[in-house]
Amino acid sequence: MTPSLRLEKVTPDNVEAACRLKVRPDQEGLVAPVARSLAEAYAQPEVAWPRLIFDGEQLVGFVMGFFLVRFDPDNLEDRLRSGIWRLNIAAGHQEHGYGRFAVEAVCEEFRRRGQTRATVSWVPGEHGPERFYLRLGFRPTGETSGPQIVGELDLPLD
Repeated sequence: MTPSLRLEKVTPDNVEAACRLKVRPDQEGLVAPVARSLAEAYAQPEVAWPRLIFDGEQLVGFVMGFFLVRFDPDNLEDRLRSGIWRLNIAAGHQEHGYGRFAVEAVCEEFRRRGQTRATVSWVPGEHGPERFYLRLGFRPTGETSGPQIVGELDLPLD
């Protein structure tokens, strides 16, 4: 990875560029547009962690993590859960390592917050991100979230 890769907060200065970010046409039905993600982040600020992906001064993508506490402390399955909520890499910037960088950076934030597991969900299909997430070490849990497959990745604390 180049040292010029970084995540930045969404600000009034970059929000319009963020909303113009588009994935490839064959991926449009697989991931929500950035504008919808930002609306969801605005509606759930205690859960959402939206960030823009820059390479130098160029906006190349968007990633949104989530931090969710389930509410039944007596159930071992109900625990603090962190995951990748959205990942949009601009059409002309895919397959350059930006997605990997974003996932790794968000997982570092999860570790910083004491999490030992990250989740993600994806729409199965030919143009979907399943192979990408499997290559990063995520494994299907057997759960689904609507039509999406849920995967998880162990995050050992250093």
